[in-house]
Amino acid sequence: MNKPVIDNGQDFDPKETPTGKYKAGKIREDNLANILSAAEEEFVQHGYRGASIQAIADRAGLPKANVHYYFKSKSNLYVTILNNIISMWNDFFDTITEADDPAVALDAFVRKKVALSYSHPRASKLFAMEVIQGAPHLKDYFRSDMRTWVRARAQVMESWISQGRMDKVDPVQLIFLIWSSTQHYADFDTQVLTIMNRAEYEPAMVEQIADFLSHMILKGCGLTPPKKR
Repeated sequence: MNKPVIDNGQDFDPKETPTGKYKAGKIREDNLANILSAAEEEFVQHGYRGASIQAIADRAGLPKANVHYYFKSKSNLYVTILNNIISMWNDFFDTITEADDPAVALDAFVRKKVALSYSHPRASKLFAMEVIQGAPHLKDYFRSDMRTWVRARAQVMESWISQGRMDKVDPVQLIFLIWSSTQHYADFDTQVLTIMNRAEYEPAMVEQIADFLSHMILKGCGLTPPKKR
């Protein structure tokens, strides 16, 4: 799927370390990861309006100038994070074709989304906050690239349906269902964990959630979930 266009800045100039082995590319990689993690936490905690580049820099343990070196503005940094979220969630489903087994493809999509809700809960919450606020940074993207992406995926599923390989369901509503049911476990983790009397998600619990959602969604499409390896 095409993503919102962003400018991530330029590489740092080469720097030496006491060993002489630490390359500029590694510095850039580490700093970017540190900044993006700090920014994600800051935006989740305080929202877009409440977050500041200075607070993000402080959380990352870097000078404010370092953040501006990579990102021209708070908006640029924010959209970069949203871009990364969309990439994580939907890139796998970019490659589905009419020749694929619908049960295998949908099962893999559900399981990947559940796994990402477990491994990247802040990302899901940040995306939800953006959408709840009217998607001010993503509205144009939703109207163009994301709408095109959903229609293309729906077209593949329509082909599966016409071939008699799955029940006649609304493909767009199916995508919405997969998005919402899997992201629920990240966006509402406090509610889920409290009701289930758990302190946090554990791998076995995540697998159980994925098994349940895959079974319910695929059965609703007239599909038999693939056997687990």
